[in-house]
Amino acid sequence: MNTQDKNFKIDEDGFIYCANQIDSPNHDSRPLNQKISLIVIHSISLPPNKFGNSYIEDFFTNKLDVNEDPYFKKIQHLNVSSHFLIKRKGELIQFVSCLKRAWHAGASSWKDVNNCNDFSVGIELEGSDIMKYEDIQYEVLIKLIKSLYESYPIEDIVGHNDISPGRKTDPGKFFDWNIIKSEGFNA
Repeated sequence: MNTQDKNFKIDEDGFIYCANQIDSPNHDSRPLNQKISLIVIHSISLPPNKFGNSYIEDFFTNKLDVNEDPYFKKIQHLNVSSHFLIKRKGELIQFVSCLKRAWHAGASSWKDVNNCNDFSVGIELEGSDIMKYEDIQYEVLIKLIKSLYESYPIEDIVGHNDISPGRKTDPGKFFDWNIIKSEGFNA
């Protein structure tokens, strides 16, 4: 993947040039005239704490073979997506246009406004709550965040745990928020 800043530009359709595009059916339209003002950072691994496979992509596109792992039977009823996924080796995948509402936040609230999917962009990091993320993931994440700030009126960057306290714990205690803050972002 070419990670030059110029390739992280978001086009008028809400897609990043350098991202690998895998379309997810799990999205819909944002409310009319809804501004994109929030970035939500998540972590995901399928099965839990296992990396380097295509199960996340399969899950976000409703193609997960539930016979591959017992855990998959627990999540087979879910239809979820995120706008972006950053894999352990830095690969950036986009599943949903930024202009659409991806289904990543679930029951959520930020600054007394419910349903964060309406006004946020979801970024999944391939990882878990119990281990550190890779340096290359932070490098790609920072470039992605810069592009989102240039394209939309982003006000805050939060973790899934911030908008769904008690229900979610990601991106977890090993996520280094200082890296985000050191770039001048409101996290």
